[in-house]
Amino acid sequence: MGRDALRPRGGQRRGRAHRDRGIQAPAVTEPNQPWQLIAEWLPANGDPERPQMTLATVSPSGEPDARTVLLSEFDSQGFYFHTDALSRKAASIVANPAVALSFLWPAFTRQLVVQGRAEVAPAAEIAAVYRSRSPYLQQLAWQNTFEFAQLPDEERRASWASFAASHAEGFAQPDNWIGFLVRPSRMTFWTSDPEAASRRTEYRATSGGWTVAHLPG
Repeated sequence: MGRDALRPRGGQRRGRAHRDRGIQAPAVTEPNQPWQLIAEWLPANGDPERPQMTLATVSPSGEPDARTVLLSEFDSQGFYFHTDALSRKAASIVANPAVALSFLWPAFTRQLVVQGRAEVAPAAEIAAVYRSRSPYLQQLAWQNTFEFAQLPDEERRASWASFAASHAEGFAQPDNWIGFLVRPSRMTFWTSDPEAASRRTEYRATSGGWTVAHLPG
């Protein structure tokens, strides 16, 4: 994953001095619902460079956990990511579907935090995303197992090469490939301002739409 994946479209690299005091993000009129901002901040679903995000969960024993995952896509329902159904994060979501997502754009000192509940995505969406994955990520869905991780490096590489050679025509979707949809209940957009205090714009879901509030940064 290239570092450009999290750079806002049209953004330019800046020096450290600029980053330290904060670069003002491009002005965007704040709408009364968050999805216009989401479309401005995140690359389109067809962009092959998928953004990285931090996924925070709570384990079945009540311990917090976090890891970086790829955002597969988003729509007006929420945010989608995909993983191994046998993974620790999947077990945590089954036990407690309350999750948080965090996106960071260091160049613009800009951040998006999403809180909501995760649910299993529709089967058609899961299959479509698997087909769109690179051959490496498709193979990873098959071989990223506990048993494979125990092998010495040489054996791991040999097994990987052998598996790839035996599936030269492509990889079918494994049974343990799963997707989750995070339906947001709160989305917080934080932006810096080198000429004033930073602030957050917070959207909360209601039965009739979204409320908007401005909070200190």
